[in-house]
Amino acid sequence: MTTAVRDALRRALDTALKDRDRTAMRALRTALATLDNAEAADPSAAPAVESGAVAGGVAGLGAGEVSRRELTDDACRDLLLAELARWRALADDFDRAGRPAEAAEQRAQADVIATAIGTATELT
Repeated sequence: MTTAVRDALRRALDTALKDRDRTAMRALRTALATLDNAEAADPSAAPAVESGAVAGGVAGLGAGEVSRRELTDDACRDLLLAELARWRALADDFDRAGRPAEAAEQRAQADVIATAIGTATELT
């Protein structure tokens, strides 16, 4: 499903690719993957397995298919805000561990996503 948040992330990724901004590319790809993973199919919705020629198979073409979850703009935004909080907490952990370069990288990635989410918020 395409949402304003996902579209904003993709536009920002296109810009990052053109600018060869590795920090932004890494952050935006991670954010898009986070959304993709959240939309994974719910295995509990799968049909019951039947006995037959193929172990664990289901009779009928496409009968074993399960549709992916669809996230709304609000759900996408909430999920990414939770990730931002996690990234910023990780940056604080890096600071406490005496690793300022890694902390700065985490904060820079979080800022990229925060900017993209802010763009998506303005579009809705």
